[in-house]
Amino acid sequence: MKLVRQWQELADGLPAGWDDVRVRLRLDDPARLDRSAELLGPLQPVGSQDGTLAFGVAADGTAEAERLLELVDGEGLAGTLELEPAASVERTPAVSLPASWAAALATLPADWSDLLGEVELVAPDSFDRAALHLAPINPRRDGDRLALRFRCARTTGYGASPQMVRRCLERCDEERMAGSVHVLRALSDTHGVQTQGPVWQIAGRTV
Repeated sequence: MKLVRQWQELADGLPAGWDDVRVRLRLDDPARLDRSAELLGPLQPVGSQDGTLAFGVAADGTAEAERLLELVDGEGLAGTLELEPAASVERTPAVSLPASWAAALATLPADWSDLLGEVELVAPDSFDRAALHLAPINPRRDGDRLALRFRCARTTGYGASPQMVRRCLERCDEERMAGSVHVLRALSDTHGVQTQGPVWQIAGRTV
């Protein structure tokens, strides 16, 4: 089955309201993995030691994912797509935003350097106050969702420090704002050369 069709079937099986998933590609011919990574470049695929590629797809970026997978199919690169285990699990808001942030960081490798994160709130009436408390980390609202996305850099580069993110979340927690924090994208051991650091593209938009 072509990769684009596999993706469509995976997407059809996701729960209502999903917004971001991680997908893994296992090619029948591992020697063509580099070419697949090149074609899937805008999705920022990451190679693994098991010879697979992992990449993220946002709900508003399904059309872009289909277009890129069609390019892979067009070169006759056959394989299998699967969702990473946690990808289809619905998010459960945490009571403590700082604790949720700490838990999200704990899932990253020790050499992580840059990430794109998201604060997802529960109550609509807390959104404006949360945006105010999170202002130091330059949050951006994700469409009409009760979610604010931000950049974080562990040592250098563009984005708030992990400590600043935690302090802003603590201010939200002091007002009993319930929600959860998620890491949407992460990179390890990056080195900026005459730049402020890496950027991510989601659905054709730089974030």
